[in-house]
Amino acid sequence: MEAHRLVTMANQIAEFFATSNPDRADAVKATAEHLHRFWDPRMRREIIAHLSADVRGGGLTEVARLAVVQLAAESKAKAAAQ
Repeated sequence: MEAHRLVTMANQIAEFFATSNPDRADAVKATAEHLHRFWDPRMRREIIAHLSADVRGGGLTEVARLAVVQLAAESKAKAAAQ
């Protein structure tokens, strides 16, 4: 899937959770959980790679960027545990 489409989707999900959760940390957590639960592993890998390639965020909103950072940390921890 194209990176710009994943960015758009992640931003939409983050916007939804940001409007329904006034606490930014809760919005980030809910966004990361949604991406983990409902996105295909390939989609998660691609959005993580996209963020890694562009340290400025690659078009992701703050909540979406922090959620992807959280996904990346979880993925790295899981890989290290194996």
